[in-house]
Amino acid sequence: MSAAAMAVALATGGALGWPDQLRRAIGHPVTWLGRLITHLDRRLNLDEDEPATRRFWGRVALGIILLTAVLPTLFITAILPDGWVGVLLTGLIAAPLVAPRSTYTQVADVAAHLAAQDLPAARSAVARIISLNPETRDTDAIARATIESLARNTSDCVVAPIFWGVLFGLPGIAAYKAIDTADSLIADKSDRHINFGRATASLDDIVNWVPARLTALFIAAVQPNPLRALKVTFQHAGSHRSPNAGWPQAAMAGALNIRLSGPHNDPEGPHGDPFVNSGAPDPSAVDIERALTLYLRAIGLLAVALCILAIT
Repeated sequence: MSAAAMAVALATGGALGWPDQLRRAIGHPVTWLGRLITHLDRRLNLDEDEPATRRFWGRVALGIILLTAVLPTLFITAILPDGWVGVLLTGLIAAPLVAPRSTYTQVADVAAHLAAQDLPAARSAVARIISLNPETRDTDAIARATIESLARNTSDCVVAPIFWGVLFGLPGIAAYKAIDTADSLIADKSDRHINFGRATASLDDIVNWVPARLTALFIAAVQPNPLRALKVTFQHAGSHRSPNAGWPQAAMAGALNIRLSGPHNDPEGPHGDPFVNSGAPDPSAVDIERALTLYLRAIGLLAVALCILAIT
């Protein structure tokens, strides 16, 4: 029944997203978690503490974050009715934790500005989805960063939460989103978080290991030359500094015959990362549109897989 509930969540998230009226009125479940994580970071991650102490409090914070996310969903799961009513309600409750619509619209916004040759607006739009400094980026670099973000978020924002929801229902998807949100806020490699966020970063790598590789398979499967995409994926995914992000990015690079990653600056400083699919050209605004088409096909394939699981 969890697969059917996640199919409902995916369809609801794709059709409705999280309405702006609700966001303005009550925020969003991820922002609620974000406020808790920020509070714990401020109270427990003290500059004067030794590294070992900060690692200990980081583990405590991670435990608090997970309990806060999972305990309410265990209670909700216990009181939901059986049968298809319970499946429908589970899917509707889980829908805010899956982001197929916002993942698409944010990237489409960048593509529209680049197509209109409005570089300042494109830089402003891309700044909402990546942490890199967009002011130093030209059109090709913005297109490359946007497609990288789309590939990564296909896994982090859609495939991974659905995967854990299928396995463990509402508690599974809630736990994943708690880990993912904590990773984005406290698991970076800055001096402040290198110890406090270590446990979170390690757990995030673990929970994304399978979904990242599934995402690569979905992306490769929905384009005309899946073997080329898979070849690039297996050749280049391991060269990425992230153990997981390289998989969907390499699949997208192979599917579109473009190069991604490469040297860049982010809040951690400059990185001399190798290019993924280095012999291919840089992406353009047109390639963002092509990437969005692949994204929709991959999400469609995920929906089909969920339906098959639901009826078997």
